[in-house]
Amino acid sequence: MSAPVIAVIDGMGGNIGHQIISQLRRELPDDVEIIAFGTNSAATANMMRARASRGATGENAIRVSIGQADVILAPAAAVIANSYLGELTPGMAEAIASADAEKILLPMGQRGISFVATSRMPLPHLMEEALARLRQLLGLEEEVNKDV
Repeated sequence: MSAPVIAVIDGMGGNIGHQIISQLRRELPDDVEIIAFGTNSAATANMMRARASRGATGENAIRVSIGQADVILAPAAAVIANSYLGELTPGMAEAIASADAEKILLPMGQRGISFVATSRMPLPHLMEEALARLRQLLGLEEEVNKDV
């Protein structure tokens, strides 16, 4: 079986994507490939600093390459057209939402959008839940945190 491919998507400054990738690198096996998709070059560069395997920027990159991912991990804004103050285009949102990959979306608010049936948790707690789901999807429930 080939190594799993995880796509992380972020916009604006890429700070959430950076945190996601940093935690993935700490907690997942080294052979897991992480592709950083940024809505702009600053977001992509910030995620690359967190040790993404590869990175790409913009709508065409997402449309062409998102199909390589087994799992997509991103804020929920990644499937909402015109989110990130308009950076995430309708084409990006469609490509991400339509991808065959399992999507693990963090319910982080955008202006004018509220999530119900979720508790308001800080990013570290959301990441714990997202990583638990990711480990389950990848069959890594028994993996131990590298920092332990």
